[in-house]
Amino acid sequence: MTGLLIFAVVFAALLFAFARFGGWVRRKGIGGGIMGPIDEAYRPSADRLRRETVIHEQRVLPPRPGDETSTV
Repeated sequence: MTGLLIFAVVFAALLFAFARFGGWVRRKGIGGGIMGPIDEAYRPSADRLRRETVIHEQRVLPPRPGDETSTV
């Protein structure tokens, strides 16, 4: 009985750690190079979506008069 309880606690801790790591990778945006080919295998439109996201992130609004820094 205690073996099953220990297994359940360790398994829950591993799942929690993987979920936290996945959230960190998603926030940092560092998983694209690794997950890119896998994502394209399951979603053929993933490459187009990734390129659109990169273009959108590179856009910079021109500074408005009176603004010192106005990048979005």
